[in-house]
Amino acid sequence: MVIKPKVRGFVCVTAHPAGCAAHIQEQIDYVKSKGLLKNGPKKVLVIGASTGFGLSSRITATFGCQADTLGIFFERPSEEGRPATPGWYNTIAFTNAARAAGRYAKNINGDAFSDDIKKQAIEAIKADLGQVDLVVYSLASPRRTHPKTGVVHKSCLKPVGQTYTNKTVDTDKGVVSEITIEPANEAEIADTTAVMGGEDWEMWIDALLEANVLAPGATTVSYSYIGPEVTWAIYKNGTIGLAKNDLERAAKSLDAKLKAHGYGRAFISVNKALVTQASSAIPVVPLYISILYKLMKARGTHEGCIQQIQRLFATEMYNGSALNFDDARRVRIDDLEMRPDVQEEVKKIWPQITTENLPSLTDIAGYRTEFLKMFGFGLPGIDYEADIEPHVPMV
Repeated sequence: MVIKPKVRGFVCVTAHPAGCAAHIQEQIDYVKSKGLLKNGPKKVLVIGASTGFGLSSRITATFGCQADTLGIFFERPSEEGRPATPGWYNTIAFTNAARAAGRYAKNINGDAFSDDIKKQAIEAIKADLGQVDLVVYSLASPRRTHPKTGVVHKSCLKPVGQTYTNKTVDTDKGVVSEITIEPANEAEIADTTAVMGGEDWEMWIDALLEANVLAPGATTVSYSYIGPEVTWAIYKNGTIGLAKNDLERAAKSLDAKLKAHGYGRAFISVNKALVTQASSAIPVVPLYISILYKLMKARGTHEGCIQQIQRLFATEMYNGSALNFDDARRVRIDDLEMRPDVQEEVKKIWPQITTENLPSLTDIAGYRTEFLKMFGFGLPGIDYEADIEPHVPMV
């Protein structure tokens, strides 16, 4: 079949297998161009490994550190002529490249929140790796079935305490409008924290500790975002921000637990605002990202997921020196985004944005390009008019 992008709201419902493979190869080539990290991890578990920062972590570990990896994800294969999810195609392309390079790469597709997937992961580590020295926790999910209670928790993206009104953009149509979002109730706050907070990360590390599959000095990292004041009502101070606060709570608890047992550290890396499947769903944020991209590209400081994670590994995690923590003991690789000169420009541009001047005051074109690349579209060298088989079995 000929696969074209079909965008509905903030998601593309199609993905191109050859395009996704080309996107993976771009990231692999970037990591290889930076050379090997001598002190990098060698056996890595990535929970949430098929897209975004988790995928970039797996690529960086494999091709920047010569690590063997086990990836956990929840992706849908193709069905009845319908393409698979991009994470499905990403994983196949990554796995083929990793194995061609002589590296171990195993995949487990299923609900990472479940006890069963944790058990499968531990069995795979014991059988194939023995122990892992890095655990990356990078899950992004709209819902979680709690493994102990069976309750289904659904996250929401809402302000807390008061109604929020601000500008947003339909990234597909290029229409700037005003959005008003009612505040979350206590149940919605609790549900969002259950899905996106730190409890499952703690459950993973506890299970790995109990099974004795963490190597001496093992590190675990999870990713977060803070952003500028213009997004705080819907992000930092909203339901998702409160969930991220719980993630930070978990990091401190896990750090103390790991060190008490003679292991390494647990910490949060605060990353830059980027076009990901998760960020695309958050009102207001895509408009901010479009402004940010224009400003950072003009300064030569723009980074994508793979540049962010390669820098995290190379300059913070595995450069032989102590981590550069902020006052809340978080590593900050959003440093270039949060530079005062960049944020002052954002503040100047934000109130000026209209549908008419959107193309000139922002990099909405760059946003759309990055958005479609996530689904395998717009990659050079790919014939998007050619017939392609959507069914690609997992390897």
